[in-house]
Amino acid sequence: MSAGEITSQEYIKHHLHNLTVGEGFWAVHIDTLGWSIFLGLVFLYIFRSVAKKADTGVPGKLQCAVEMIVGFVDDSVKSTFHGNNPLIAPLALTIFVWVLLMNAMDWVPVDLLPRIFELFGVHYMKAVPTTDMNMTLGLAFGVFILIIYYSIKVKGIGGFIKELTTQPFGHWSLYWLNFILEVVTMLARPLSLALRLFGNLYAGELIFLLIATLGIAQLPVHFIWAAFHLLVIPLQAFIFMMLTIVYLSLAHEDH
Repeated sequence: MSAGEITSQEYIKHHLHNLTVGEGFWAVHIDTLGWSIFLGLVFLYIFRSVAKKADTGVPGKLQCAVEMIVGFVDDSVKSTFHGNNPLIAPLALTIFVWVLLMNAMDWVPVDLLPRIFELFGVHYMKAVPTTDMNMTLGLAFGVFILIIYYSIKVKGIGGFIKELTTQPFGHWSLYWLNFILEVVTMLARPLSLALRLFGNLYAGELIFLLIATLGIAQLPVHFIWAAFHLLVIPLQAFIFMMLTIVYLSLAHEDH
């Protein structure tokens, strides 16, 4: 289905429709799950393959790229995370590369994958998982679970409850207000992670679709917008990773 065969509104609406099974609360976006799992496996295959074939001599281009990414993430963790947890660095690397790969699907021409899948009778296909709120909320919820887990592990259940009730106001009569403020702050963290990533990628995808409705005039505009995404796509992956490190670092701090 191309922009020339239907109206622009129908074209955009069609491309923003997920391949879904089920209805209502039980609806599952098959395309989001499929592409995110596939890209996760691509990440694991590439990094495992490079690790197994790593050469201590002159590295190849792929090994050099992987080493640069690992070094970059490791430096970011060392400068931001103020605790002792061997899980944080591999977690940050996984988040950065996985989100980067999912964001990078935005560079694939908007009609290419939907047209290929239409040949096999699949009429809806969204190929950028991070333009689906369910995906970004799922990632953020995973980080939120880790924040709660490490807050309780490091501070104990009593220390965690004390942190929620005794600050910023130290008087006992305001503990209830402290609790409300702290819970709101805690819930805002995963929401900010999810909404920032989703909003930026969804807006970018929407503009790609609007450009596609311009016909032959889309080529120079598409190139300019794709070049701009050279900054947006890695930047959003970096922000998601850095905020995850910061939130987990706060969870390890015992006041």
